[in-house]
Amino acid sequence: MLDQVAIPGPAADDRDPPLQPAVDMDRVRQHRLNRVQAELRRRDIAACVLTDPLNIRYATDSPNMQLWVTHNFARYAFVPADGPVVMFDFHNCGHRSAGLGTVDNVRHATGVYYFAAGPRLDEFADRWAAEIDDLLRACGGGNRRLGLDRAHPQAVFALGKLGIEVLDAGEPMELARVIKSPDEILCMREAIRVAEAGMYEMHTRLEPGMTENQLWSMLHQVNIAMGGEWIETRLLTSGDKTNPWFQECGFRAIQAGDLVSYDTDLIGPFGYCADISRTFLCGDKQASDEQRRLYALAREQIAYNMDKLRPGMTFREFSEVSFDLPAEFRANRYSVVAHGVGLCDEYPHIAYVEDVGAHGYDGDILPGMTLCIESYVGAEGGREGVKLEEQVLVTDTGIEVLSQFPFEDSLL
Repeated sequence: MLDQVAIPGPAADDRDPPLQPAVDMDRVRQHRLNRVQAELRRRDIAACVLTDPLNIRYATDSPNMQLWVTHNFARYAFVPADGPVVMFDFHNCGHRSAGLGTVDNVRHATGVYYFAAGPRLDEFADRWAAEIDDLLRACGGGNRRLGLDRAHPQAVFALGKLGIEVLDAGEPMELARVIKSPDEILCMREAIRVAEAGMYEMHTRLEPGMTENQLWSMLHQVNIAMGGEWIETRLLTSGDKTNPWFQECGFRAIQAGDLVSYDTDLIGPFGYCADISRTFLCGDKQASDEQRRLYALAREQIAYNMDKLRPGMTFREFSEVSFDLPAEFRANRYSVVAHGVGLCDEYPHIAYVEDVGAHGYDGDILPGMTLCIESYVGAEGGREGVKLEEQVLVTDTGIEVLSQFPFEDSLL
C-alpha cells in the first residue's frame, strides 16, 4: 500500500468566490456526504469508490483538474456508508482537500490507466484493488458489497479476484444528488447570476461579421473571471446552423438577420450548473414572420410545460400532459421534455411521451428537485430553429423559476 499523506492544515481558502448572502459551505458539504451515505446504507452497500470527478465533488467538495481526470483514472474517493472518507489524489495534491471536514485522510492514487501504468497495468490494478480491499474490510466488516461509478475494466477484474461484489454506484449517487438543500440553491443561484452576466455580454456585444467562436468566448471569459469553472458544450449556432440542433460553434460569421441560438451548459461558482437556453436576432433587421413563428411556439411550449409541472406528479404523467408539439417539428424535437440539474445535467431524464418506451423511465417529481424545461423548435428541412430553456426549482406548491434572463421582445 502506498504511504498515507497528511492533509495540510486549513489556510486562507480562495477556491470559492464570496457569495452574498453568505452560504455555510461546511453545511453544504456535510449535507451532501450525509445523503450519499444514507443511499449506501439503504442498499446495504458497505462503501463506494467514486472516480467521476462530479461525484467526488458532490461527496467531498474536493475538486482537482476536473476535466483532466474525466479521462485519466488518476483520482478517486473511498466513501464508506459509515466511517472515514479517504481521498486518493494525484501526485503531490493532498492540499486540494485541506480544511474539508468531508475528507479524513489523503493517499497517493494508483493510476489504473495505460498512460500511467503502461505494460504494468495488471500489476497496478491488483495494487489498487488491495488498497480498496483493506479499507472495505476495515469499515464493512463482512460486507463485501462495493459501489463503483466507473473504472478501467482491469480494476473491476482485480476487485473480483478478491471476492468483492461490485455494484453500480451511479444509482445511489444520482438519487443522493437529486434533492437540493436551501444552501445548494444559493450556490446554484450564484452560478445562474454568473451565466446571465455572460449572456448579457453576448447579447450586447454581438455585431454582424463576428464569428460564433468569438461570441461564445465571451461567456467563457465572464464565467472564469467571476469564479466559474468550465462550460460543458459548444452549443452556440447561427443562421442555417441552428437547424437541426446539436451543431457546435465554429468560424461561421454571424450575419445581420440571423437567429443565434445557444445553451449555456455552464459550470459556475461552487461547481453548480447554469443550464439556460436563449435565441436572439443579430443586428437591426426586423425578424421575419417565420422567425417569429418559431420563437412564439418555443416560448409557448416552455410556458405551457412550466404551468403543468407540479410536485407529486410522476415523470410519465408530466410527459403525458406536456405541450403537444405540432407534427412538422416532431422529428427535430429535443431529446427530453425536462431533465434534472445540479453539478451538471443530472437525474431525472423526462422523455417525450412517444419516447418513453425507447429511452424513458418513471419516477416522482419532488420538492427540492431542480429541473430544466426544454424546447427546440425547428422543422425537419427548415432553415432555422429556436432553442429555449428555463431552470426551475420544484417547491411544495409548484415551481420557482430560477433563470431570469429576459426573452426577446423583437421575436415575440
